[in-house]
Amino acid sequence: MLIIVMSSTTQIVCGQLGNVQLAAASLGNNGIQVFAYGIMLGMGSAVETLCGQAYGAEKYEMLGVYLQRSTVLLTATGVPLAAVYALSEPLLLLLGQSPEIAGAAAEFAYGLVPQIFAYAANFPIQKFLQAQSIVAPSAYILAASFALHVPLSWLAVYGLGLGLLGASLTLSLTWWVLVLGQFAYIVWSPRCRATWTGFTWAAFADLPGFAGLSAASAVMLALEVWYFQVLILLAGMLPDPQIALDSLTVCTSIQSWVFMISVGFNAAASVRVGNELGAGNPRSAAFSAWVVTALSAFVSGIAGLVTFLLRDKLSYIFTGGEAVSRAVADLCPLLVGTIVLCGIQPVLSGAFPLFFFPFSFSFFQTETVVHLQSSDLTLIQIQVVLQCYIS
Repeated sequence: MLIIVMSSTTQIVCGQLGNVQLAAASLGNNGIQVFAYGIMLGMGSAVETLCGQAYGAEKYEMLGVYLQRSTVLLTATGVPLAAVYALSEPLLLLLGQSPEIAGAAAEFAYGLVPQIFAYAANFPIQKFLQAQSIVAPSAYILAASFALHVPLSWLAVYGLGLGLLGASLTLSLTWWVLVLGQFAYIVWSPRCRATWTGFTWAAFADLPGFAGLSAASAVMLALEVWYFQVLILLAGMLPDPQIALDSLTVCTSIQSWVFMISVGFNAAASVRVGNELGAGNPRSAAFSAWVVTALSAFVSGIAGLVTFLLRDKLSYIFTGGEAVSRAVADLCPLLVGTIVLCGIQPVLSGAFPLFFFPFSFSFFQTETVVHLQSSDLTLIQIQVVLQCYIS
């Protein structure tokens, strides 16, 4: 959740510069950066299965090999992705974005280039640690990185006057602090002594086969992440792209914060369900799944109620202006429905983007951000119905 909040903090800092800057940060962060994030996260997730199998088979030294092999592959993948960032302005114009916002978004994207290569190391490192059930150190390092990120963002944007470029460079720097902190833990912690034996040339062996496995792993995860990218790009095509992007940024940020709470519930439930199934207790496993779903729905309902009550004030967290505030208030009923349903849809997330991509283009019928948000809500409803039917 802190990773989501960290990106939102960057957008909030940019939003205090003005509505155009918030729209540009949203387009750069969710319209450009998410493209690389989806690919890197998906490809890096291949390490999870391989490291888990190697750890279970007590082939501990292979975890370090897989970590390095994935980092090499993802770093190579980052080179063409950096070219996409460099060409972001003409690409955004080609996709129908406003020239003013596209130019500012490109400036923001240039500062995110170092972040691509931080992704290349971070995702394999996370999976390497998770395969050994080492979770708390990453959380502590992330919390420390976030604590550093907030004052540095204000210093870069306002103290040094670097604007959008300073905000994105600070975000990239924070990601590298996170990567270096986790790698230092791996090197110096006795818990990783058996799994990390140093750098090895074996990391360059069988790269084509590893690339195929990583690409297969990337497909569904990338589609899931790119859904938000499509949403933002479509908002940028509306008649008033500045207000549309600003209001949708506020809504998707709040939705993401609440969604991460339900993800935490679901992650905890998966352990209990797995234990019950392993013990031959399918009814207990089903009961555990329904209990956590009900609890997650309750928390999401409370969050939705608070969001609705504060609907006229939410936008001021990100930026000033009554126009954005009114737009967010208009979207709020749909946002509340999305928040509540996001609390109970942990199972079929991979199917959601496949429905969304063609369906979302129906917003051209009315060309309003409300219709775009209603497409989001409708498809989450479809997903929840399918989930309940399968369960």
